Amino acid sequence: MAGEEDCGAVHGEGYGKGAGKKEWRRQGFAFIIWIAISCVSGLGLAGCGEKTEDGVSDVSGETVEESSHSAESHNPPARVVNFGRELDGYRPLKKEYNFYFTYKLVHPWWDAVALGIENAAREYEEMGIVINYEYLAPDEASARDQIRRMSEASGRGFDVIGVDVADVDIVAPAINELMAGGQKIMTFSSSDAAKEDGCDRIAYVGNTHNYEDGAALTEALCKRLEYSGKIALLVGIEEAPCHEDRARGVQDVIGKYPDMEIVEIAYDEDSVENACELTREMLKRHEDLAGIVCCNMSNPVGAARAVIEAGLQGEIVIVGMDHDQEALRYLRDGIIYALGVQDCYSIGYDTIQVAVKIADGLLPGEAYPEKTQEMTTIIYQDSASEALQMLYGEID
Repeated sequence: MAGEEDCGAVHGEGYGKGAGKKEWRRQGFAFIIWIAISCVSGLGLAGCGEKTEDGVSDVSGETVEESSHSAESHNPPARVVNFGRELDGYRPLKKEYNFYFTYKLVHPWWDAVALGIENAAREYEEMGIVINYEYLAPDEASARDQIRRMSEASGRGFDVIGVDVADVDIVAPAINELMAGGQKIMTFSSSDAAKEDGCDRIAYVGNTHNYEDGAALTEALCKRLEYSGKIALLVGIEEAPCHEDRARGVQDVIGKYPDMEIVEIAYDEDSVENACELTREMLKRHEDLAGIVCCNMSNPVGAARAVIEAGLQGEIVIVGMDHDQEALRYLRDGIIYALGVQDCYSIGYDTIQVAVKIADGLLPGEAYPEKTQEMTTIIYQDSASEALQMLYGEID
């Protein structure tokens, strides 16, 4: 595909605002999901599969530790995203709710979360319940920006404020202060500030197993390399809990194998262009590099571009996170070995359901858990084409 190897190629544009009045832009993955929601029964893509204990599965439904990871032996990705969600039957106490959600940065990953939010809001509307919401983020991740946004929102009468935490140490005290003042705060999406972190937030909806995701992807890479070789690690945003947790999982797995070594760790700020440039430099410094582990949605794309540019496709094993369209094409073409795809749609969908219950005064354990776990599914080359068709309507 023209331009994919260029580190400066445009990755895609997210959006910074959403509302119950549907004043937000849909494109790419988000647009295709909207179509899929309407057609899911006919396409046969509603399957989600049972959640494993740690929330990580391969496409066969086995836990990752139990599966073979052979790129030729996996089933189609019917469990990657569950478009067939239905509201859980809880009857809201009010006729109208107002929510405010802020996340790390404007990025296509959160577009997919927004579609789950929007569809849940639409289904409540069909019940006669109005869900108004704002869905906002900065262009670059900033914990200070999150604090500013939450503080401003707290004076506007929202029933619940949700935040995808950029830095626990910085954001958690601000959450606690707002909670002490009577504001209801939840965390959602990819990063929690949990009770054990000293945070008083009410509940979390999202990925509860980022460490396991990093570990599972690394186990797949290690097996592919026959447990020998030098590895580079691209993390993402420094201090972002989800990225740091995945990186810890990577390091712990590599530490188990005496013939494997992490030779470099770099932070790319969740930028394709940064990841591409960092990878380019790593390849120059480590001519015997065997693999790259990528901890966010942007860096598998950047790493793959740099590997192609260097003419090393097929020689360096790349594993990484999520559903970027370009990354899925690289998976299909054998340049990326495995991707851990999170069910972003369900994250958004469940965020609205939990926010309604929090607004009604219910506490965790009464009608929802303190942490709502969503799935990550690891897919391989043989599942890439169907994933592209399912998520983007792309047919070979």
